[in-house]
Amino acid sequence: MSEVYNYTACKSIFRSSLLFLLLFSNSLHASEIRIIQNKDIIIEFEKPSQNTAQEVVEMYPAVKAELEETFRWKIDFRPTVMILKEGETFKRIVHGRHVVAIAIPQNNLMVFDSTKVNTHPFSLGITLKHELCHLMLRHYIKKGNLPKWFNEGVSQWVSGGIAEVIMGEDSKKLLKEATLSKKFISLRELTWQFPADEKSFRLAYEESKSIVEYIIREFEPDGLVRILNHLRHGDEMEGAVQKGLGIPLEELEKRWHDHLRKSFTWASYLSNNIYKILFFCAGLLTIYGFIKLTMKKRAYKDDDMLDTDV
Repeated sequence: MSEVYNYTACKSIFRSSLLFLLLFSNSLHASEIRIIQNKDIIIEFEKPSQNTAQEVVEMYPAVKAELEETFRWKIDFRPTVMILKEGETFKRIVHGRHVVAIAIPQNNLMVFDSTKVNTHPFSLGITLKHELCHLMLRHYIKKGNLPKWFNEGVSQWVSGGIAEVIMGEDSKKLLKEATLSKKFISLRELTWQFPADEKSFRLAYEESKSIVEYIIREFEPDGLVRILNHLRHGDEMEGAVQKGLGIPLEELEKRWHDHLRKSFTWASYLSNNIYKILFFCAGLLTIYGFIKLTMKKRAYKDDDMLDTDV
C-alpha cells in the first residue's frame, strides 16, 4: 500500500542535506510538499505533480523487475524520486544543460524535471528506468571502478538508447563525423567526466551508447553482464573487460572504431546527405549565375557608354 503524507507530518523522511535545500528552498516558497511512499520507493513532490508521482509509484515495480531480470542483480534499496515543477530551478541545479533527470547515487536519489520528462523521445517510464539503472550500478560498483562512459552507455542501452539529456537530431551525426575525421574522444578521456563544450558533450553520450551496443552485438548481453559482475567484485575496467570478453580494453576500443569505419564510409555519408549536398550545390550555382548576370549587365553598360562617347 502507498501512503500520502503532508510535509509537516513527516519531516523525518526528508534528507537533512544541502542538496535538498538547494533543490527546494528557492523553488517551493509556500507550496506544500507531499510524499507518497511504500516499502519500495519514496516520491517527494508538490501538489500539482501528484498525478505524475502516482504514475511513478504504479510503474516502479515493473521497471525494477525489468532491470533485475536484465542484470540479474537485486535492487534491495529504496530509492527516492524528487519531482520538480519549476524547470528553471532544475536547470540551475544541472548548470543549464538540457537535462531531463539526474541520479545522485550517494543518496539513492533521482530528481526529475516534470516539464521535460514527457517530451519526445522521453517518457516517465524511460526516464525512471534510466536513472534507476544509474543508482543500481553505483549501488553495486565502487565509483572508482565505474567509468562514466560505461555507466552512461549501459544506462542508455537499458532505456532503449535514450540519454537523460535532450540531444537533438544533429547528435546522431556527430559519431559519423568523428568516425570519418578520425577524431574520436578516447575512452580514457571519458573515464571521470564528459567534456564541457556542447558538441563534445553530446558526442561523449553517443560514443558511450555506441560502444556498449557494440559489446552486446559482438559478445551478446552475457558479455556485458560478465563485465558488470567483474566490476561488482572489485575489478577495475581494464581487468573486467579482459576477464569478461577475453580481450584488453584497448583492443575493444580499436575493434569498435574499426566497426564504425566500416559502417560509416564516405560513400554512405554522401548518399545519406545527397539532398543537402545537391541543395548546397544548387545554391552555389544560383550565386554564380547571379554574379555572372551582374557582370554582364555592367559590361553592357560599359559598352553603351563607349558607344555614346564615340
